[in-house]
Amino acid sequence: MFGRIVVLLLLIFILAAGGLIWFDYLNLIDAKAVLAPVYKHIPFVRKDGRTQPVSPPETPLNLDNERLTMRLEALNLRDMEIDARERDLNISRGEIDQMAQELEERQKALEEQEKSLRAQAEDAENKDSNVDRIARNLNGMPPERAVAIISAMEDQEVIDILRKTEEIAAAAGRSSLVPYWLSLMDPVRAAEIQRKMAGRPSRL
Repeated sequence: MFGRIVVLLLLIFILAAGGLIWFDYLNLIDAKAVLAPVYKHIPFVRKDGRTQPVSPPETPLNLDNERLTMRLEALNLRDMEIDARERDLNISRGEIDQMAQELEERQKALEEQEKSLRAQAEDAENKDSNVDRIARNLNGMPPERAVAIISAMEDQEVIDILRKTEEIAAAAGRSSLVPYWLSLMDPVRAAEIQRKMAGRPSRL
């Protein structure tokens, strides 16, 4: 009975030692420092044991390293979010600048159009004033001389002057000289002017 116990204990010791050697060979544990006397007789096993790196005293603990790593990752994510927001803001700012530029161009176009319309109105005023002045001057001339001046003008100028002459006569309550002037003009030219006067409104 005592012999069996000794054999079993020896078998357990052998199995434990073998398992320890096998786990050390698989690098699951580091038992080379303990098993160095045994490894001297095993040719294919590395004789020196693994050494753990020695951290300097000022190196933080692993938990602190993990916390620091997590904080750094959080800061990196925050930086990425800030960069993304900044890109979005730059895009929005570019769109706003483009819209402002378009509005400015439209404003300039409207101002140019307003200037053009004002200039046209001034030109029309000046033209109307000039036509009124010419018509009054012709009314004070002898009809033959007035017709000679009118005949040298273009049809549209003649029409404007004749209409202004009729307006002046109507406002003064007297007969217009236009029919008499037309009778003194070349019949073909007079007929063409009368046709144009009848076919076009007095004011556009």
